Amino acid sequence: MDACFTAFDKDGDGFLSLAEFELICRALFRNDRGKVYELEEQQLKDIFAVFDTKGDGLLDRIEFEVCWNRWIKVCTRPKSAFLIVDVQNDFISGSLNIQNCAAQHDGSEVIEPINRLLENVPFDAVFYSLDWHPVDHVSFIDNLHLRDIDLSTGIAKEEIHVYDTVTFIGPPELKQRLWPRHCVQDSWGAELHKDLKIVEKAIKIYKGTNPDVDSYSVFWDNKKLTETTLSSQLQAKGATDIYICGLAYDVCVGATAVDALASGYRTILIDDCSRGVDLVDIEKTKSTVIANNGVIVNSSQVQAMVEGRDRRPELGYKLAMEIKQTLNNKINK
Repeated sequence: MDACFTAFDKDGDGFLSLAEFELICRALFRNDRGKVYELEEQQLKDIFAVFDTKGDGLLDRIEFEVCWNRWIKVCTRPKSAFLIVDVQNDFISGSLNIQNCAAQHDGSEVIEPINRLLENVPFDAVFYSLDWHPVDHVSFIDNLHLRDIDLSTGIAKEEIHVYDTVTFIGPPELKQRLWPRHCVQDSWGAELHKDLKIVEKAIKIYKGTNPDVDSYSVFWDNKKLTETTLSSQLQAKGATDIYICGLAYDVCVGATAVDALASGYRTILIDDCSRGVDLVDIEKTKSTVIANNGVIVNSSQVQAMVEGRDRRPELGYKLAMEIKQTLNNKINK
């Protein structure tokens, strides 16, 4: 830390100016081939301001110590979790084969690149999520007769089709997209695909177990009533970065990425390890992730990022904003 401070304190005045801090960022945010990722000017100022707690436009050694320990160390040595979402039989060749949906994606195409990552990348933790529905689950169209439809749906029950969205009378009132029966607990369709590599010490997360509430995200059900064990498991592992992929891109993968970002994690979507339902919704998912300082990468880029050799400014900015929130909370208390 002292060597870094001294090296970038170009004028030797015992402080780091914004211009000197920019040099640190240029050294920090680059890929494994030495290409520098440019940080936007406003983002540079925002990050600097997080650690300039005196507000004097300079970082002294005490302020830089916080920057070093909480920001630079994480950017260079992240703790990475790999979250593989719902690579289950029913989504690949079973009752909800996504090849039959609008995008006509082949779900089996995610297996090879995911296996390659599992074999080659030193993730600190690996998670597999599984849709795990009871037989009377609210999302199944053939269970439509079990619940009352709110008039706001605007469609008579007998005219509702698979993939339509309806509103069920509560509690809880629930807007629900209707799917074919899929991933029923303990069925073949709910099993992870036989060709998917299952690594030792990986953690399985089961979701969608409440018959009355669907659960796209691996963090929460769709009404935010109940958490899965994912958050506590990530905290126990000390995870800073979450790499997310699987099925379906614009449904469970996307919802999980949004919740990961909202929970403060540096979030990376792996594009070629995900397949989806609707091309327009996939693009919306990508836009949402990028707008919230997540990144979308190809699997070939993951190893260098996990090993801290490819450091993205979007993730650095995300981390700085989370540190700012934490510091503000402490001040307000």
